[in-house]
Amino acid sequence: MPKCPKCEKEVYFAEKVTSLGKDWHRPCLKCEKCSKTLTPGSHASHEGKPYCHNPCYSALFGPKGFGRGGAESHAFK
Repeated sequence: MPKCPKCEKEVYFAEKVTSLGKDWHRPCLKCEKCSKTLTPGSHASHEGKPYCHNPCYSALFGPKGFGRGGAESHAFK
């Protein structure tokens, strides 16, 4: 039985979502920064961890500077 990468518990067929090449519980597939629940295929990943496209992934790992990457108003510290 595969284990969820977030909570390390077994993932049963009826509750699994597959993303980033792993099986997750639906509530466990969340953005690492803002904790927004994600759906498979509609998010970005960095070092194997899921992030929502906007604003988290863009602000953390996208181009820096005003007017670049569409996330100029979001700056995480």
